[in-house]
Amino acid sequence: MIERIGKAARWSDAVAAHGLVFLAGHVAEETRGQSVLIQTQEVLAQIDDTLAQAGVTKAALVSVTIYLADIAGFDEMNQAWDAWVDTDNPPARATVESRLARPDYAVEIVGVAAR
Repeated sequence: MIERIGKAARWSDAVAAHGLVFLAGHVAEETRGQSVLIQTQEVLAQIDDTLAQAGVTKAALVSVTIYLADIAGFDEMNQAWDAWVDTDNPPARATVESRLARPDYAVEIVGVAAR
């Protein structure tokens, strides 16, 4: 069975299938003038909400990829990440610099969780 969570016309916020929850790229809704830290905090809160809708928590994350528009924001992103991550169950993680869909996006996060 495949379950689509937060389904919109172009994508779902997450898709649960075969015991896994695949998170779509999450970006901040409020971006104008917001720092990497603030955008990351908002994205992580969105991920918490999406995971809850899928019936899991961040402890179930097995893999996360973080895309930064500018790698210079790495320390700010890590400040938000370190305050949020379940240190008893940290996922595998990669962080890369990438041009994002809009110039005001500082960070986008995708991931996979076990269900």
